Amino acid sequence: MLQPGLSLEITFSVTPDLTAKTVGSGTLDVLATPVMIARMEQAAWTAVAPHLAQGEGTVGTLMNVQHLSPTPVAMPVTCRAELTEVDGRRLVFQVTAQDAHGLVGQGTHERAVIQNDRFVAKAQKKLETQP
Repeated sequence: MLQPGLSLEITFSVTPDLTAKTVGSGTLDVLATPVMIARMEQAAWTAVAPHLAQGEGTVGTLMNVQHLSPTPVAMPVTCRAELTEVDGRRLVFQVTAQDAHGLVGQGTHERAVIQNDRFVAKAQKKLETQP
């Protein structure tokens, strides 16, 4: 059962392959915003996955995040997601990222509970009906 309060943290170290320069989101060797966002999403879906019915999953539908502070290569970052609202199939999370010096990013993230097989079939159907 999905209930507000479910949460999970993911800690990782910034490596050269996770920098803005490498992923193409900028020119500097600091944690890339898309990487921070992906790890926030990972924390969110991982927090709720054990509470879903068999065959269900979640997909991201909205991300509203501020990247507040740069994090250099080799520094650990902890991304946290906490489920704050359950509205039918819509899930709302408060997400944060912190390094040893404090808050790096924060915001909200929404996910939708889906049937995995139906969702993949819908995506595959696009290949059959290409314009």
